[in-house]
Parts: sequence; C-alpha cells; structure tokens
Amino acid sequence: MGSIFRLSQIPNAICLLRIALIIPIVMALIAGHSRLALLLMFLAGLSDGLDGYLAKRFQWRSRVGGILDPLADKLLLVSVFIALAWVGLAPGWLAAIVIFRDIVIIAGAIAYQVLIGPVEPAPTRISKLNTALQLIFIVFIICYASFAWPPRISIIVIGAAVLFASLVSGLDYVLCWSSRALAAGRK
Repeated sequence: MGSIFRLSQIPNAICLLRIALIIPIVMALIAGHSRLALLLMFLAGLSDGLDGYLAKRFQWRSRVGGILDPLADKLLLVSVFIALAWVGLAPGWLAAIVIFRDIVIIAGAIAYQVLIGPVEPAPTRISKLNTALQLIFIVFIICYASFAWPPRISIIVIGAAVLFASLVSGLDYVLCWSSRALAAGRK
C-alpha cells in the first residue's frame, strides 16, 4: 500500500509554500509594511534554496518540480514588481518590461509545446543573471523603503541592469527557442 505523500515530493511542497507566500508579501507591500514584506521575501528565498538543495541532494527531481520551481520564482517576482509599481516604489515602465518579457517567454513555451513537443525548462545564464538582478533590485527597493538604505544610486544602477538583462534575456529566449523550433521542423 503506497503512501499519499512521498519524501521526494518535499521540494514541490516547499515550492507551493513559496507560492502561498506571494499574497502576504504583496499585501504587506501595499499596506506599507515593508519590513514584514522583507522578512517574508527572506523566507521565500530560503524556501527556494531549500527546495533546490533537497531536489539535488536526494535526487528528488521531477517534471512537476522542474516547472513548479521557476513558476514560483516568476510568480513571486512579477507579483512583487506589480505591487512595488502600484505603491510607487518602482517605476511602472520597468515592471511592464519585466512582465512583458515573461509573457513572451510563456507564450513561446506554450506555442512550442503545442506545435513542436514537450518543453524542457532550461534557463540560460543570462536568464539566471536576470532573475538574480531582479531579486536584488526588489530587495534593495524594499530595504530602502524600510531603512533608507542602500543609497538610491545603487538602486538606479541595479534597475538599469535589470532593464538591460530583461531585454537581452528575452531576446535570447526568442532566438534560442525559435532556432530549436526551426531545427525540429526540419526533422
């Protein structure tokens, strides 16, 4: 008799908990409770590290986890960008670029899945850098709202890096997956 829950599902459960943290983080930001939002973002970051560690350390990887983990990251980042833009802590145009990039990637993945075949999530180095820069930008903005630190110039520099990395990584995904689709169509 098999159990309903297996240890190998722990990373997926942690991902779901990270997704569940999105609502309280957004609510805290909108309510002006930036220190609470920062604490919850820290917990979300810890959960991301923990689920990744467990998946690799114990070989608890799954197709669901391969989709769920980046989905949790994207939902968190996009939701926080929207909330920060909503309350005026981040520029709306930057949030729009970040969100548009993700929409293009998701639409491309769906099109690939429907027209070509299964999509195996494979983040590129520039995409990983983009995600890291977005996270740093978000943390800097929330820290500035909480403690008036770091200096505004560092937020501007990281914001410019997010803009550049978002544009380059979005273009990289389009070119990479377009060439894969063309190659698959030639077979």
